[in-house]
Amino acid sequence: MSHTKTLRSERRYSGTVFNLVVDEVEEPSGNRGVREVAEHPGGAVVVPLLEDGSVLLVNQFRYPVKKNLFELPAGKLSVGEDPKVCAGRELEEETGYSAGTLTKLTAIYTTPGFCNEQLHLYVATGLKKLPEGQRLEEGEMDLTVKAIPIDEVIRMIENHVIVDGKTICGVFLVERQIRSGSLQISGRV
Repeated sequence: MSHTKTLRSERRYSGTVFNLVVDEVEEPSGNRGVREVAEHPGGAVVVPLLEDGSVLLVNQFRYPVKKNLFELPAGKLSVGEDPKVCAGRELEEETGYSAGTLTKLTAIYTTPGFCNEQLHLYVATGLKKLPEGQRLEEGEMDLTVKAIPIDEVIRMIENHVIVDGKTICGVFLVERQIRSGSLQISGRV
C-alpha cells in the first residue's frame, strides 16, 4: 500500500494549545497537494463514576463554539507527561475529587482529518471529595460540576444536550462495561 509522501514541511504557527504545520505532499497517484495539520500534544479525559452510578460532568463555556457544554473533565498533556497523571490532575482540579482507581478505557484521535490530537480516556472509581475542593485555572472560573445518573447522561446524549465527542465516547464505553458486568459499582444492581 502506498502512502502520501511529504515533500516539504513548514511550521507556520506555534501556539500554546497547538501548532499549525503546512506540508507539501505527493499522493500515490503522483499528484501534489497541501496538507494543513494542527499539531497538539494530546490530553487525558476522565469518566468520574460515583458509587451510586452517577457521573460527574463539568459544564463550562467553550469559546470556539460560544456555548456552555456538558463535558467530562479533561486537559492537555504537558510535554512528556504520563496521560494517567494528567487524568488524575484534571479530575482533582476540575471536580474537587480524587480517584481511588484510574483505569484506562482507550485512546482516540479527535479529528484525524486535520489534527494529530490523541486523547487518553480513563474511568475513575473510588472517588473521594477533596477538602480543598476544585483548583480551577484561568478560563475555568465559570465551570460547574454536576453529578448525573449515567442513564440520564445517556438520555442527554440521545437528546443532543451533550454534544462533546470525548464525553460521548467515554460515557458509552463506561456504560457498556457496567452493562456487561466488567465494571462494578456498589449503588447499581
